[in-house]
Amino acid sequence: MTTAPAQPFDVLLVEDDVADAMLIEEALSERGTRNLVQVTDGVAALEHLRAPGTRRPDLIVLDLNMPRMNGRDLLKVFKTDEDLQTIPVVVLTTSSAPDDVNGAYSSHANAYVTKPVNLEEFETAVQSIDAFYLDTATRAPRD
Repeated sequence: MTTAPAQPFDVLLVEDDVADAMLIEEALSERGTRNLVQVTDGVAALEHLRAPGTRRPDLIVLDLNMPRMNGRDLLKVFKTDEDLQTIPVVVLTTSSAPDDVNGAYSSHANAYVTKPVNLEEFETAVQSIDAFYLDTATRAPRD
């Protein structure tokens, strides 16, 4: 049984795999996500975040392997940009390679989660990310 988050929240999902994006969206919506924006690569994520009037997300869920600008490069941009660096970024990817894990944490990812293959475990992992970052952790104030 899941519970709705204590406060409304916004999530930016940076994921190019349509099936994974749908699973993530479904898992988050079960917990009451108010606003989920999904983009398919790093360039689209930056365009979205830098567009005038765009609401700052409370959480970014980021895949590593994407076209145009991959998650590794995007994470470096997020964490060196004064306007974006305080947004929690959780890497959710298929890779469990030590270089990818170390690289993500070296670039200041807030967490690294390897996508479970099992559907139920995948949903549980997404809901656990959501519960921690949006219910338990104290969020930075919105600008």
